[in-house]
Amino acid sequence: MHSFSDSYREAGVDITAGYEGVKLMAPHVKRTHIPGVVSDIGGFGGLFAPDLTGMSEPVLVSGTDGVGTKQRIAQIMGKHDTVGIDCVAMCVNDIICCGAKPIFFLDYIAIGKNDPQKVATLVSGVAEGCVQAGCALIGGETAEHPGTMAADDYDLAGFSVGIVDKAKVIDHSKMKAGDVILALPSSGIHSNGYSLVRKVFDVESADLNQYYEELGCTLGEALLTPTVIYVKPVLAALEVSDIHGISHITGGGFYENLPRCIPDGLCAKICKSDIKIPAIFNLLQTKGNIPEHDMYNTYNMGVGMAVIVSRETADAAMEALKAHGCDAYVLGEIVEGEEKVALC
Repeated sequence: MHSFSDSYREAGVDITAGYEGVKLMAPHVKRTHIPGVVSDIGGFGGLFAPDLTGMSEPVLVSGTDGVGTKQRIAQIMGKHDTVGIDCVAMCVNDIICCGAKPIFFLDYIAIGKNDPQKVATLVSGVAEGCVQAGCALIGGETAEHPGTMAADDYDLAGFSVGIVDKAKVIDHSKMKAGDVILALPSSGIHSNGYSLVRKVFDVESADLNQYYEELGCTLGEALLTPTVIYVKPVLAALEVSDIHGISHITGGGFYENLPRCIPDGLCAKICKSDIKIPAIFNLLQTKGNIPEHDMYNTYNMGVGMAVIVSRETADAAMEALKAHGCDAYVLGEIVEGEEKVALC
């Protein structure tokens, strides 16, 4: 007998729409399959058999996050194919900070009314993010929330697991004065601070299709630019250099995120004039009259990730990063000090 429930549909949940969504998203999910995916086994959990070859003491590393209020921009613009990349990025970019390779990902979509095509489009972005990160999308959940969310609203979140040999975990114990800080450029605002972005640009009533010369695109396009996924460039750099610390610059900006990878007694010394700041941040700061400190304490300011590497292997790290499409540059250096971060 085919599964359906007229009573549940009258309460606002159409389970047949869920089945249609699963059918539409299947090709996207298949794109992400890598060795280790155990398909067609088990209906309630995603199965993955990791390759532990060469690892003496494998350690699992997990990360979870959501897109946040950036997804409101997507909802206003009716463009749902890129926020899934943000969702993956916010998880896997955290995992890589301790040297772990992401191996699989699961997503969760809460939606006011299940629109199968919209859900499949959201998942297409998640799948693209997984492809960029080299991990598999092995499961997920879509939950229809009538009466608690507006019909067009949704919330997208995710969860990822990575693996690293314990001997290769980046624990910051080797960091020392003289180490070089490399900047891995961001694509823009990424997926943090959007409550302030939405307030400054008044996105509910603004024309998001307005073209800005300094941005080279419309405001909506700039605000929806997906978060960069740094997994493959960083893994390449780890193979050829002595990396002592990695910081994913997310909410809290420089002042909250850099200290998370710097031990006591050391400080990241950075000259603001050396930071390559995308135009969107200048526009945001000017239009919102936002103090400079608040900008650096909220946004990545063009530095999506900071990699701290020994001075002797900094050139090798830079070459590996650039070979994988990441136009890294020297951001600063590690010095002795107690304040952890010094922007001069």
